[in-house]
This record gives sequence, C-alpha cells and structure tokens, in this order.
Amino acid sequence: MRIVYMGTPEIAAVILERLLAEPYEVVLAVTQPDRPKGRGKALACSPVKELAVAHGIPVFTPEKLRLPENVEVIREAAPDMIVVAAFGQILPKSVLDIPKYGCINVHASLLPKYRGAAPIQWSILDGESETGVTIMYMNEGLDTGDILSQKVVPIAADETGGSLHDKLAIAGAEALAEAIPGILDGTLIAVPQGEMTTPYAKQLTKEMGNLDFTLPATVLERRIRGLSPWPGTYTFRDGSMLKIWAASVFASESEESGADVPEGASCAPGTVVDVTKTQFTVMTGDGLLAVTEVQPEGKRRMSSEEYLRGYAMTPGTVLCDRREEV
Repeated sequence: MRIVYMGTPEIAAVILERLLAEPYEVVLAVTQPDRPKGRGKALACSPVKELAVAHGIPVFTPEKLRLPENVEVIREAAPDMIVVAAFGQILPKSVLDIPKYGCINVHASLLPKYRGAAPIQWSILDGESETGVTIMYMNEGLDTGDILSQKVVPIAADETGGSLHDKLAIAGAEALAEAIPGILDGTLIAVPQGEMTTPYAKQLTKEMGNLDFTLPATVLERRIRGLSPWPGTYTFRDGSMLKIWAASVFASESEESGADVPEGASCAPGTVVDVTKTQFTVMTGDGLLAVTEVQPEGKRRMSSEEYLRGYAMTPGTVLCDRREEV
C-alpha cells in the first residue's frame, strides 16, 4: 500500500518512524517549509523532513497545500492512503478525495475533547486526569471526522507538556499501526464524534506564560507544568524576567504536610510570603505557590535552592507580570 505522510513536529516524526517499520510504502513526506530557528535565525527543517531524508523518502514542502499545482503533486504520488499527524495546514477537499482508503489523522486527544492546535497542553491546563490519542477519518472540518479508534493515556500529577507529548507520540504511533489493518479490510468501523465537550484547544502563545498571581495556586501550578517546555512560564522581579520551571501548591499543616502556613499569608497576590533554603512561597489569588525551580534572565535553569544562594530574597519581595520595577 502506498502512503503519503503529512506531518511536521517531533510527535509527527515519532509516528512516521513507527509507520516505516510496517509493511507499507511511504512514497512522499509532506511537511512545512524550513523556518528560521534559534537566536541566529538560521533555516531549520522540520523533524519529519529530517527523518524522511534520512530514510530516502521524497519530501514536499508546500507553503500552501491547497494551491492546484500542489494538490497535483499529491495526486501524482498516487497514494492509497494519506496519513496526517500535526501537519499544520488544513487539507482541502481536493486532497481529501484522492486516496482510496481516505485521509487518516492521528490527533493527540480523546475526541471530541480538545479539537485544535494544542490539545496536549490544554488537557493539563484544564486539570484533566486522562487524555489520549484518536485515529480518525478526516473531513473538511477542524478535527471533526469520524472516529476509528482511541487509546487512553493517564495524566500524572507531575505531568508536563513535554512528558505528555512523549507519551502521546508513542501512543499515537501504536494506535495508528493497530488501526491500519482494520481500515484496509473494512473491519474497523468509524463512529461519528458528536459535539465537542471542551473549549477549543487554541494555539499556544508566549504571552500565555506570563503568570498572573491573582489566579488560584492550583491554576498556576498546572500552567507551569502544561506550558513546559514551551512557551514556558515567567514573572518579573525588580524589572528582570524570572522563568518559573517547577512549583507546587503549598500544603498547610492541615493537609498533613507538617508545615505551617507562612506568616504574611494575607499579602497581595505576587508577594513572597516565605523563603526557605530550598524554595520560596508566593501568595496567589487563592492559596500559596511554592516555587522550586527557576531561571533568571540570561542565566541557566536551576533549583530554587541554588537561585536563593545567589539572589537574596526575603518575605515581602513582589513578583509582577511586567518588566517595570515595582
């Protein structure tokens, strides 16, 4: 069977690598064009392109797939099936109608939950206990096609966007490999999705990482995990950015932590209310947030213990959502 594979980021490369181990012929890899990356803004290819080139698979990088001349490239590849994973462009009907066995999408959520561009991170941000991957037929809607199969993945209490990405990449690769034989012999029956039951998983932005300490500590803790490693979360101290890489909701003595709620716990959100050897605790709109890993502006990532040895901090220090000094 001839497959055209469409995908761009690392999760799509993991799925492609698993697909290459199956007895199918990947005749073309379609991915986003090379983009500037890093401080030097040198052009870098996508993970899918890098893997495809390494395996001798022809690569096509259209800026706009929907253009007639680009659709013709897909048609000339004569695919029996098109497999899509985080490609980054909407497939027009002219492409959807090409393959005999349809266009199959690997989506990193349990649809109809979290349609959209960033389902992995939003499942953490919203406090879900589980997520997963969906194998589905594609239609002209946004992640609205009929479901072929799903695989559930639990979300750990300390899950980050990065760790969940890696789990879902493996789950997606396995789910696709398991689904294709049933698609080919007609034994895997597609089921309509129904209405979406969560907000749309909108694209992440760097601005989302700017911590608003008027939010509850539980929300902030999930944001720190969900937006790690990208775009990351941050605040400002004395006019300088301070990235926050790890934190926990402060547990009081009543929650069997053995610690008392720090003095000054009635301060305004963003105020540091306690500093120990290993962490500093910040007042939020509801509860306290104990910060355990940070990155000062222009410096490397480090534990709060190491940070506090080099950057003196006392209760009453104020963290804010802007660069101006407070």
